Amino acid sequence: MWTRHHKRRNTGRLIVPAITALVLTYFGFHAYQGDYGLNGKERLEGRIAGLEAKLDALHKERGDLEERVSLLNDGSLEKDMLDEQARRALNLVRENEIVIFRPADSVN
Repeated sequence: MWTRHHKRRNTGRLIVPAITALVLTYFGFHAYQGDYGLNGKERLEGRIAGLEAKLDALHKERGDLEERVSLLNDGSLEKDMLDEQARRALNLVRENEIVIFRPADSVN
């Protein structure tokens, strides 16, 4: 009876370390580049800083608007404010006045 002897190959010994290296590479890549990784954290911090700056600008704009409303609501009307609003609403000017047109977004 003939028996075959197989030569032991070293490839079987490399399968587990190769799979482990691939898995570690995959998770390492996503830990750095993924949405919740190191770069993702930097992007979120940048976005937070931009939104906080926008929020500060909105708070300032709201403060300015509340100040203008307080001039109309405190029981005594500010005559200049009332005159300005009435002229803007009615589109009227006096003969001796000079009108400077501004874009609508810069009107307070």
